[in-house]
Amino acid sequence: MRRALGMGGRLGSGIAARLPFGRVEGLLLAVALIWGVSYSVVKVAVAEVSVAQLLLLRFGLTFLLLLPALGVLVRQWRAAAAGGALLLGVNLLAIFACESWGVAQTSAANAAFLVSLCVAFTPLCEWWLLGERPGRHVLLAALVSVLGALLLAFAHGDGLRLPGIGDALMVLAACLRALMVCLTRRHGDRHGWPALTMTAVQMGVMAAGSATLMAGQFGTDWPALPVSRPFWAALAFLVLLCTLFAFFAQNYAASRTSASRVALLTGSEPLWGALVAVLWLGEPLSAQGWLGGALIVAAAWWVSRPGARRG
Repeated sequence: MRRALGMGGRLGSGIAARLPFGRVEGLLLAVALIWGVSYSVVKVAVAEVSVAQLLLLRFGLTFLLLLPALGVLVRQWRAAAAGGALLLGVNLLAIFACESWGVAQTSAANAAFLVSLCVAFTPLCEWWLLGERPGRHVLLAALVSVLGALLLAFAHGDGLRLPGIGDALMVLAACLRALMVCLTRRHGDRHGWPALTMTAVQMGVMAAGSATLMAGQFGTDWPALPVSRPFWAALAFLVLLCTLFAFFAQNYAASRTSASRVALLTGSEPLWGALVAVLWLGEPLSAQGWLGGALIVAAAWWVSRPGARRG
């Protein structure tokens, strides 16, 4: 019986090794799907509250849910690790600030697609910060993914136009996302904090930063909380899936695979956003747009295949 179980275990391991997607890749694609849906969900929420109030509610509630995860710090407190975690939280706050103000000054479609340019920046950032020169296949997949994002970005009938401040902010957010992936990987390698604890610290920094934004916008006269069910349903989705699950999954995956693969797999986010917009909101998408989405999916598959890191 034990021998049979051992043979079954080896057979299962062999099959798993040949599968193009493992647990880490599956988590990252789930994050991309959830974040793709989030663009439509955020539209429901910001119709009732300001961006600063939404961020405070989203990250403040997430931080409260994650408070038990901070107990690890009592046993594993290290000043260098805490400083690194705070730096990651500040970088995350900068990402959301750029994205929030960027979306306000450009189209939601352009915002989603421009952020996906982080797949092009991450291999260079990984090379610079981690000293890991990406393989040729990773650089090629990044270029294909960027091409797909560009095709999607100009597939909405808006025509050619000069980029504005909103577009520039989204490109900056893409750069910061690439930096975030690499810094998370380096922090995990050096300090080994649990992913849930890392997420809790980041959410605490985000909540404090959002409260500062609220104070700057409203002073001491903060607006009342909305009472509608659609808003609280949207907030529950943003807190439980887009924030609690997604950031935990990204922190978990970032320390278990290359930064380039993290960026490329989560870079399929614009495709999911386009699918949700077409199927739920009824927005049209041209053949050019579908081609761009197909290129992003192809790049994500290519970089996640077995042996891809050695290419």
